[in-house]
Amino acid sequence: MARRAMGGRAAERAAADGAGAAGRAAVKGARRPEVRLPALEAWADGELEPDGDYDGLEFKAADLSGQDGAGARFMDCALTGCVVDETVLGRARVLDSVLTGLRGVGTHLAESTLRDVELIDPRLGGTQLHGAVLERVVIRGGKIDYLNLREARLKDVVFESCVLVEPDFAGARLERVEFVDCALKGADFGGATLKDVDLRGAAPLEVVRGMDRLSGAVISTGQLLDLAPALAAALGIRVE
Repeated sequence: MARRAMGGRAAERAAADGAGAAGRAAVKGARRPEVRLPALEAWADGELEPDGDYDGLEFKAADLSGQDGAGARFMDCALTGCVVDETVLGRARVLDSVLTGLRGVGTHLAESTLRDVELIDPRLGGTQLHGAVLERVVIRGGKIDYLNLREARLKDVVFESCVLVEPDFAGARLERVEFVDCALKGADFGGATLKDVDLRGAAPLEVVRGMDRLSGAVISTGQLLDLAPALAAALGIRVE
């Protein structure tokens, strides 16, 4: 009888382990962009223009501070070492482009579209991306403070080896989003919808709001232990 009971418990554990492995396998990874830039021409103009059309251009160490490029289209472009303090790019479309070493505070990208984009080593603060659409985007390295992604749509997005301080995902929709070797500090997921979101590579993982919206995300056992007090508080459970 004892042997049969032991066997039953072992079978239950094996089934649980199998279910966990199946759950991990079921998480769909993000599709990364494959950006291959053509030979680029140097951007010679002094100012961005609203609804401007920029195709196959290299913006190198350009100071775009305060300029208005709302509604502009950037296709097959490289922006390298540019300053974007309070640059207005609302409703802009950035397609098949590589943005390296951008620096700036208050960059306005609300309701913009970023598709097949690599953002490398940014140093940004207060970037406004609310209502934006990000698809096949990799953000690699650097640090972004107070990133506003409220009501945005993120699909096939990877945050890799970067630091995000108080990012705001409230009301956003995230599908196939990965955090890889990434610090996520003070994140707000209030009202967000998550599907196939992999948070296991976030260290630390700090969620200040929206703990009840993490259905559709996968976390590690260690992260679960770290989040346990906040999860208990969100569910109204007293721990004594």
